[in-house]
Amino acid sequence: MLRLSKKTLLALEAVVDVAVNARPDPVQSKDITKRQGIPQRYLEQVMQQLVHASILKGVRGPRGGYRLARERRRITLAEIVRVVSAMEASEEPSPGPSELGQKVVGPLWDEIQSEMITRLEAITIEDLCQKANAAGVGAASKPTSDFII
Repeated sequence: MLRLSKKTLLALEAVVDVAVNARPDPVQSKDITKRQGIPQRYLEQVMQQLVHASILKGVRGPRGGYRLARERRRITLAEIVRVVSAMEASEEPSPGPSELGQKVVGPLWDEIQSEMITRLEAITIEDLCQKANAAGVGAASKPTSDFII
């Protein structure tokens, strides 16, 4: 079965958590860890890469944390998947593929991944926030104001 890596799933959860909870204050990583159960060691690595990719914005200071760098509707799941995939690719050495891998399995896998990325390009963080809201999950219990223009 085709599966996203655990690190990718955790990154998606973290970005949605930030999107849902970053009003009015930035979201601190310790709060994401508490709410989502994401191990701190994975979270900080991923969050920094998401900041470098302009998906998140780091806010310094005692009340600092993370905010989305862009509107929720302008961040796709494919962007997040690409960031984490690049991280994972740099962490794992890969052996040279066999002739069968180069000519048959590799091209097929590339085609499947391309189709998946195309599908993920159509899904935004806003879409996941709406699903979380409909399911009654995700938002911390704090009063928020949401102004959409």
